[in-house]
Amino acid sequence: MRQAEDAAQCACAFWLVSMRTGACRGCHGDASLETSAAAMSSEPRPGLPFLPGCSFRDPMKTSFHRSQTLGYKNGFAFSRLPTVGIGGERLYVNQPSQAELDELSNTGPTLTYGQAKKAPPSGFIPAHVAFDKKVLKFDAYFQEDVPLSTEEHYRIRQVGIYYYLEDDTISVTEPVVKNSGIPQGKLIRRHRVPKNDQGDHYHWKDLNRGINITMYGRTYRIVDCDPFTQVFLESQGIELNPPEKMVFDPYTELRRMPMRMYITPSDFDQLKQFLTYDKKVLRFYAMWDDTNSMFGENRPYIIHYYLADDTVEVREVHKPNDGRDPFPVLIKRQRLPKTFVDKKKTFPSCVLEISDQEVLEWYTAKDFAVGKPTTLLGRTFFIYDCDEFTRNFYRDKFGITDFQPVEIKKKPPEEVPQVIPPYNGYGFLEDSLQNCYSLFPKPPRKDVIKMLENDHKVLRYQVALESPNPVDAKRRFILSYFLSNDMISIYEPPVRNSGIIGGKYLEKTRVAKPGSTTENAEYYGPSDLTIGSTIEGKIQSGLVMLSEHRLSLPDLSFIAQTAYIPSII
Repeated sequence: MRQAEDAAQCACAFWLVSMRTGACRGCHGDASLETSAAAMSSEPRPGLPFLPGCSFRDPMKTSFHRSQTLGYKNGFAFSRLPTVGIGGERLYVNQPSQAELDELSNTGPTLTYGQAKKAPPSGFIPAHVAFDKKVLKFDAYFQEDVPLSTEEHYRIRQVGIYYYLEDDTISVTEPVVKNSGIPQGKLIRRHRVPKNDQGDHYHWKDLNRGINITMYGRTYRIVDCDPFTQVFLESQGIELNPPEKMVFDPYTELRRMPMRMYITPSDFDQLKQFLTYDKKVLRFYAMWDDTNSMFGENRPYIIHYYLADDTVEVREVHKPNDGRDPFPVLIKRQRLPKTFVDKKKTFPSCVLEISDQEVLEWYTAKDFAVGKPTTLLGRTFFIYDCDEFTRNFYRDKFGITDFQPVEIKKKPPEEVPQVIPPYNGYGFLEDSLQNCYSLFPKPPRKDVIKMLENDHKVLRYQVALESPNPVDAKRRFILSYFLSNDMISIYEPPVRNSGIIGGKYLEKTRVAKPGSTTENAEYYGPSDLTIGSTIEGKIQSGLVMLSEHRLSLPDLSFIAQTAYIPSII
């Protein structure tokens, strides 16, 4: 019986070892027995339930004490997890599995490559280099008293406090507000601000949110800071106070609010009026008489009356080349006052305007009528006609049927005669008159055909000087009339021992008749040169044409009897 039990135990041990190692070993022999005992003592028995008949006692187990878990290293006690249980059996509970070992080898670089080496410490950096361009910014405000104002008693002024870490300096700057009337900008220049009378200066450790700081007698309330300042102070171990709301100036906030206008509502339904008369306009044709002023005239205008809101617009009618600026609107569209309250003569109308509360009556549609004058803002307009829509409106609304247009008679302008100055003797009269007729005078037209037909044709007469002086009465002249241009020249033949120098007596020119004017000048023609006639011109005394019976000399008789001779003899 004992042998059978031992044989069974040996067979079981042999089966377990074979299943674990995959090889067959004998039950006899010292080496194989020790190997089996070691395997039984160190290997678990998986797959067998803990039931009677399935548990076996290992005779090789001799040590049944608990494993030692307390150890010392470098004088310090530490505990470790047990790896061997009672009887020397190996505990797999505290051993990592193969999957855990594989995971540690892949994700734990320290187990694979060892402990990482620390970077060497950085070198010394001075403060002005480490904190260069690093500035702490705090939002603050201070309260300023306003003693000489009835609208505000104090003023809130927002500032920014800048702390420069490189040299522990502080500057205070106020944002510049346009048209504030207050000197703004940099209030405290950048420098180390004294903290007390003992010679201490402000440090960044003295700054925090929600505190008051006094600099040069002015107390600033710090309400907030920027993100960089918050991160820096928290990194230095400073506990920041919660931020506060910025306080604004009450007077400035009041000015930013739109002004409220309190208007008493009217009993008249303006919405109904707008919906009924929208885009309906009365049109009147008027005239403004400005003839009493210097260079004044009658100027036409068009008056528009908008029925939707009882507004009036006056537009000027321009004509081509009227010499006026092209601004059609004389009075923009607005309600025009008709009657004002009694105001004193000292009322400064040139500076102040009359408000709506001071108007007793406004212009309405019934104040405009054809044939009646209307005064709008101090200017009187005479309405002489209207359009067809206006006639229908007044006929239906007010029962007016008389719309006879008034004929406006314009006073014709006075004709100012052109005064031509007297002839001064320079040049021909026709050329001088062209300067009076145009700024760019043109030479008078000439009868070219007459000049071509009568060229080199001259009428010559012998004439005497009509004078009470007996010496001048004996003088004889030759008058030449040029048919090409109706000019006359007079020549005096020289007489020996007469004491008178002969020669050209009258230059070649046109001689005007006595009594002719500058505007209507009449000149001597061939029909005026007859025997016995008198010629008066630029000469002092008249030249008398010698009659036929007075010509006693043969040469003179020949000249007098000849009516036409060429100029070239």
